[in-house]
Amino acid sequence: MEICDIINETEEGPKDAMRAVKKRLSGNRNFREVMLALTVLETCVKNCGHRFHIHIANRDFIEGVLVKIITPKTNPPAIVQDKVLSLIQAWADAFRSSPDLTGVVHIYEELKRKGVEFPMADLDALSPIHTPQRGVPEVDPGTHKYRAPAQPNTASQTGPKPAAAATADFNPTQIPPVSGPITANPEQIARLRSELDVVRGNIKVMSEMLTEMVPGQEDASDLELLQELNRTCRAMQHRVVELISRVSNEEVTEELLHINDDLNNSFLRYERYERYRVGRAAQNNGVLNEASEEDNLIDLGPASPAVPPPLAGLGEDSVIRTLSSLTAHNPQDDFDMFAHTRSSSLADQRKNVKYEEPQALVGLASALDIRQQNATGVSFLLHVY
Repeated sequence: MEICDIINETEEGPKDAMRAVKKRLSGNRNFREVMLALTVLETCVKNCGHRFHIHIANRDFIEGVLVKIITPKTNPPAIVQDKVLSLIQAWADAFRSSPDLTGVVHIYEELKRKGVEFPMADLDALSPIHTPQRGVPEVDPGTHKYRAPAQPNTASQTGPKPAAAATADFNPTQIPPVSGPITANPEQIARLRSELDVVRGNIKVMSEMLTEMVPGQEDASDLELLQELNRTCRAMQHRVVELISRVSNEEVTEELLHINDDLNNSFLRYERYERYRVGRAAQNNGVLNEASEEDNLIDLGPASPAVPPPLAGLGEDSVIRTLSSLTAHNPQDDFDMFAHTRSSSLADQRKNVKYEEPQALVGLASALDIRQQNATGVSFLLHVY
């Protein structure tokens, strides 16, 4: 069943599974391994969806893999031949009404025309693969939402009921409690088989929902229906197990055993689906928590105090030293500045002055006054030194 879950839940699962089975069957003379591979293939066809059926029911796989196993050149044992032929026969009957799955039907008819004898099989006892007249909710592959199909108005319809009807109509008390061995008359057996059809319908709906729904991405209504189906099927199994040990009719007991096996397989798939769903939900919650923690890193509290200016930490001594360095000039520096000023002639400076502007005349007079003051200062300094 884990292989079936991988096939159903991954995009490349059907193709990878087909390749693995083909590799195991092609040219293998270990017929024990061939039988095991055929059993796995049969289980996958019964429990996987249409995506897997397309790869298995086509002409290339049936003729190129399965038919080659039973050729006289291979000379397989009779049990292997019967297994291959029974699979081809069952799939041809199941997929006959599907236009894109008729490859196996053509091979089956060709083998019958060639005189190949197929083994007798009780097809009613086999687990259903495909129901031509769909009696369960139809799946929209784009949205994974279930929509109920239009039901034909037939009074003698004995196929499985839709999910909602099967869940609502079935009451575990409909199968009466038993306290000893039961020898049922034909009327009671017919009524019991009618109730078992309801059980099969619920199993089929539950299996298809588990195939189509993606853990963590299902609609709330679909999840609620799936959980209700699980509860109803478990109540059904409780009554089925009681009947297995008490019904004296061997055919009915065999049907009950098949239904009990199908119920157990459905419960295993449901429990695995729930683990995936809960794990994915926890993972999504963890991602949301991390995102909220990152958002909380933004400080929305009161504004932090402003950064102090660079001079805020200077002491009184530092300020005094700074002021002293600004006021104490070397007289030699003043002399160098004066010498540099003298290097440019008065004629050059006059070239840049427009005498027709009064502001320029005032500026020139101010410059001459400053030059005279500087000359007086230098003379004083020279006198001192």
